[in-house]
This record gives sequence, structure tokens and C-alpha cells, in this order.
Amino acid sequence: MKITKVTYNNRRKSFAVKTRRGEYEYPYARIDQPLGDLVREVYVDRELGGEAFTYVLESGSEGTVHIDSVLDYNSDPMYIADLILYRLTLEAQTRVDESTISRNELIRRLKTSPSQFARLLDQTNYRKSFRQLVALLALLDCEVEVEVR
Repeated sequence: MKITKVTYNNRRKSFAVKTRRGEYEYPYARIDQPLGDLVREVYVDRELGGEAFTYVLESGSEGTVHIDSVLDYNSDPMYIADLILYRLTLEAQTRVDESTISRNELIRRLKTSPSQFARLLDQTNYRKSFRQLVALLALLDCEVEVEVR
């Protein structure tokens, strides 16, 4: 996710981070900052693909905050869902590599195509079916528990 705009508010001691999905607040308390040192400048860091912002303090020191930190702090529901899917995918990759069942047999049992199976194991693909991922883990003798707190 790209940051479109970022501003700072030294009175409220927070950043306002704007993306296409919405605006998020990120407090100064979450950055490494000496007590009493305020922000002098902030900008979207294009060197990091617009996925982070860099701030400059009055003392001259700099720091960078990635959008993942902002989304995590704000408990963005889409970010949390993607994070869970990512962790399940990494576990599935590990289990497939360690399994004695061949990939072709897994594909046949899932009733899917080799390209779809590859997408299922791609940790950067967030448009996959949670149901298919759980089915794959079940084929690999894994028990998946979902806990809501």
C-alpha cells in the first residue's frame, strides 16, 4: 500500500498518514525520539517505493516509518487479514516441502491446476481462497484452529 500524503502535528504529537484506503494516525510515542525533540519535516519516502515516510527532528536526526507499522498500530482489518493469510501460506510452503506426498498428488486431491496450486503457495498473493489453503493444510495432516478473542 502506498502513502499518498503525510503530515505532522507537534501539538498532538502525531503523524497523519493518508493512503487510498483512508487516513491513519501514528503517534510520536511509537518512534525513536528524544524527549522534547519535535518533528521539523516529514515526507513520503520515494526511495522506499512510497511505502514509508521519513521524518526529520529539530535536532537533525532522521527516522523512517513503514506503512506496515502504521497499519499494525491502527489494527487495520485488511492488514490483519493479509497477515494471517501470509502466515498460513508460509506454513503451507514449509509443510509441502517436508511432505512425502508429491505436489502432483496434492494438486489432484485438491482438484485444482498446477498454476492455481502455485498461486496458493505464493505468499504475495492475497486474493487466494482461505478455504483452499485450509484444505491444503488438512491434506498435509495439519490442524488449523481459528480463535476469535
